[in-house]
Amino acid sequence: MSATDAIIGVSDHGGWAVLVTVARDGALLDRRRVELVDAGLPKIPHHSEGQTLPLHEAVALVERVGLSVERHARLALDAVATTLPGRIFGVALRECPDLPGSVADRITDYRASNVADWVMYRRALAAAAEARGWSVHWYDTKKILGAAGRALGIGDFEAYFLTTRKAIGPPWNHDHKIAMAAAIAAARGAL
Repeated sequence: MSATDAIIGVSDHGGWAVLVTVARDGALLDRRRVELVDAGLPKIPHHSEGQTLPLHEAVALVERVGLSVERHARLALDAVATTLPGRIFGVALRECPDLPGSVADRITDYRASNVADWVMYRRALAAAAEARGWSVHWYDTKKILGAAGRALGIGDFEAYFLTTRKAIGPPWNHDHKIAMAAAIAAARGAL
């Protein structure tokens, strides 16, 4: 990996995500909020809309949303890749819990229906990254700030983040901090 190589850290939500791209040394290269599903489609179909429909209609809805999510994930990563001068070599995404194999089972299983939508977004971003030849790094949100601090050789990642925040200005919130920490930890091989 050269000094101009970069990695994208992702903090995802229902229907959107914050992407923060950093260089190997932790320098911020890009930050953006991206939509991950078409307007007019539900953002959490497993957990919400799919629960009120007959199962076959719910499955069809989730599959339709999934196709939109896959397209938006590709577009989001393409946008970052075409903006930056260096080479992007990977993405860092939140870990995914195990889920039942079928859409129908994910809709009808209570635990699965509560997390399946977030997994759908993460898996779509992972697939889009892999299609570009990028590596995918998975992180634990509860451990990522410490991992980023260790990767940079600093004791307080919060202070590092606040310094960056002051230099860059808004928007710069908790999602940016998590995404930046994940990118730094992945870039330094700390995941």
